[in-house]
Amino acid sequence: MGDMLSTGVSGLLAFQTALDTISNNISNVDTTGYSEETANLVTNPASPTADGWIGNGVSVANVTRSYSDFLDAQTRSATSSYNQFNTAAGLADSINNMFADSSSGLSATLQSFSQAIQTMANSPAQSSTRQAVLNQAQSVISQFQGYQNNLSQLGSQVNTQVQSEASTISSLAKNIASLNQQIMAAQNNGTSQPPNSLLDQRNNLIDQLSQDVSVNTVTQSDGSLSVFIGSGQALVVGAQAGTLTAGPDQFSSGQLDLSIKTSAGNVDITHQLAGGSLGGLLQFRNQMLIPGQNALGQAAVTLTNLLNTQNQAGLDQNGNVGTALLAVGGSQVLQSADNTGSASVSATVSNLGALTTSNYYLQYSGSNWNLTDTASGAVAPLTASTTGGTTTLTGAGMTLSVTGTANTGDQFLVEPTGNAVSGLSLLTSDASKIAAAGPLVASASAGNTGSASISSATVPNTAAWTRGNYTISFTSPTAYAVTDASGNPVATGTYAAGTPITFNGIDVSLSGSPAAGDSFAVNDNANGAGDNSNALKLAGILNQNVLNGGAESLSGAVNSYVGAVGLQTSQAQNGATAQQSVMNSAQSAQQSVSGVNLDQEAANLVQYQQAYQAAAQVISASNTLFQSLIGAINKVG
Repeated sequence: MGDMLSTGVSGLLAFQTALDTISNNISNVDTTGYSEETANLVTNPASPTADGWIGNGVSVANVTRSYSDFLDAQTRSATSSYNQFNTAAGLADSINNMFADSSSGLSATLQSFSQAIQTMANSPAQSSTRQAVLNQAQSVISQFQGYQNNLSQLGSQVNTQVQSEASTISSLAKNIASLNQQIMAAQNNGTSQPPNSLLDQRNNLIDQLSQDVSVNTVTQSDGSLSVFIGSGQALVVGAQAGTLTAGPDQFSSGQLDLSIKTSAGNVDITHQLAGGSLGGLLQFRNQMLIPGQNALGQAAVTLTNLLNTQNQAGLDQNGNVGTALLAVGGSQVLQSADNTGSASVSATVSNLGALTTSNYYLQYSGSNWNLTDTASGAVAPLTASTTGGTTTLTGAGMTLSVTGTANTGDQFLVEPTGNAVSGLSLLTSDASKIAAAGPLVASASAGNTGSASISSATVPNTAAWTRGNYTISFTSPTAYAVTDASGNPVATGTYAAGTPITFNGIDVSLSGSPAAGDSFAVNDNANGAGDNSNALKLAGILNQNVLNGGAESLSGAVNSYVGAVGLQTSQAQNGATAQQSVMNSAQSAQQSVSGVNLDQEAANLVQYQQAYQAAAQVISASNTLFQSLIGAINKVG
């Protein structure tokens, strides 16, 4: 009877635990991070008797969580990727909308400026068309500066979010370390039962962490979980948590770097971080924001250079050589706070064809200077020369001047065009300063007998031009003399077909064959107020192939950039959509293992309720039999 009673009691207690576990599952069906629990029943060891081995009931071996390390890792990876793409896509869309608008985008604004110059070329003497060019130039400047302000605001937004992400990650790391400590203590209290609720809480925090940054974990023998971010930087080890901090980079460029603070010191891990919202912010900053600012700067530098150069090649409405119409901000060089030498570096754009949209690290190795693209890590070729204590470096479209003494490891951040737009301005409000006229008027004498005609008469550099009216006279088909308006000799030479006649800063090219006695007039166009030859060239500056080694025009470069922004935005959006699908699938697979199935729990509830009632009946039957036995003994007595 006693064995029957104890067996019934064991069943009653075991089924009570099972029912408690099912009740807890049902109560936490909507609790984030909860893993379904199962009371695992085992039979008690049997006792030997003369009639054989008699069982002693049942007991609860343990209560385990339904959990898969593999599915959890898969879900965290998918979550991290989705949040990176989604964050980058949201920010990228703002740049895409800004640049790609067909009516107010960068390409449209530049084309409107070119059209204003073309309209002026059709009537160069009218002040209204000239003023329209200056007005449109100011619109271009305002558009550039508006874009720059928007990009700066995006940069500030990114910095704010980076700081917020760093704070969130540090807070989560601290809480994970605290749970590690509790879990280690629970596992060392003499019981073999795992602290399921604490494990769920810790896993939930790591799931949250994967939304912010890519995470890898390693379970230790003491029950703690080590958490790593970046390329293997420890964020949590046991009960110790590192702190992720966001602070100004070593160049104080306005960008924030991320360092992990541990007991061993601070380690910069900015370039090692990926995944999650933080990875998306860094991806956007490095792949779109900084290149966008530099592309805008490159366009401003190129436009300024082309417009000023062409305007200075013609004559304005007053007959004067044209002057610069635009000013642009210069290149910026920022010194590292870690430098120990006294070197100072300045930079200027010297070659549009080699100019890129990248920033560069200029580093001193102890014997040589190296110029490295900050985005790609590619090393740009440099030529160096030293004169009078100044080292001149030429590369990546820039001329850099180094004075003072650099120590090994000193470095500088060079921003060729990042500061250009802030200095973009119109240098004149006088529309007559637009040099619409060409500098020369050339013609052949009516009495010429040869077949030669002037194909071009140009002034390559107006600074070297001696203004005046000149006559080129041929004494033979191969000999010429140049005289000024007073008949004074200027130059003589031997003519060879295809070779320009050069004098006083003027280049004259002929087509056909001159004859002895032929002459040609090359006159100053000071009175050419109605001439539009230079205006036509001004209208075509957007299509001059001066970028990318002379293979691309400003208009082409802008269109390429706008197209690249659209492609990057589309890729980020498509990536977010694809990763969301992957994440949803991973979460479904995870929930199929860890989630609470109410139908199954209801079935289990009925099963264990009936088993509990049956065990109670066993106890009741045991009690009845025991009472009958006592009664029989009393009667015998």
